[in-house]
Amino acid sequence: MTDLHRLHVDQFEYDNLSQPAVALMLEPQRNDSESATHKHRKGQLVVAYRGGIVCTVEDGVWMVPSGFGVWIPGGVSHNNRVTANGQVCFLFVEPDAASLPERCCTLALSPLILELIRHLSGQAQDYPADSRPARLANVLLEELESAPTEQLYLPLPASIPLRTIARALAQDPADRATMASWARHVAMSERSLARLVKSETGLTFGQWRKQWQIIVALQNLAEGQSVQRTAEALGYESVSSFISMFRKTLGTSPARYLRNTTLR
Repeated sequence: MTDLHRLHVDQFEYDNLSQPAVALMLEPQRNDSESATHKHRKGQLVVAYRGGIVCTVEDGVWMVPSGFGVWIPGGVSHNNRVTANGQVCFLFVEPDAASLPERCCTLALSPLILELIRHLSGQAQDYPADSRPARLANVLLEELESAPTEQLYLPLPASIPLRTIARALAQDPADRATMASWARHVAMSERSLARLVKSETGLTFGQWRKQWQIIVALQNLAEGQSVQRTAEALGYESVSSFISMFRKTLGTSPARYLRNTTLR
């Protein structure tokens, strides 16, 4: 917890700098680390170099496997959980320094972007405007503006019934209860529950639960769990059925997806 506290303080020291982009590399201890909910003046890109990150804001959860980053605009309250043995970097971007999204999103990062962020994190962060780090930061921000987004996102509803279901799924992602069963659990009709899920998340109940499973699956795989153990943790009767769900959602198998992210 001492290391996490020091990280929290350092983040705000970096947030006070006026440079267009500053970077802080973190090597957490050999256990999961979670920050308290906080926000920054600068925008923040949370980048996973190894392991994964779960970033939670008021209305959603993002899973960031290695080779990706979650973009958090300035002023947005959030907390980050880093998987065991993860390596992450925080890139703080000065407001108006780059044309980056106005809402949280997951960005797929090219090898060039990843290397520029890593290199910047090793420089003095109070660099002058006419220095080599400043020129590299400008190239980095220009590259970030064209980084593609990925759908590694779970919308979190605001209503009490759906928050109740979300908490239950978080505690037991293998729960296979039907929507009718969940409707009884939160004292609603099945039709009313279906309308509520759609209106608050933009997804059907089945899509929302599947997206939750994808987030959990990516987190488990990033922590080093096998595909088989991940499938079992999510309640799948066979590894093949889990792989089929994963491929339909993300367009590739779990093994290939992770292999591709480590090569970014």
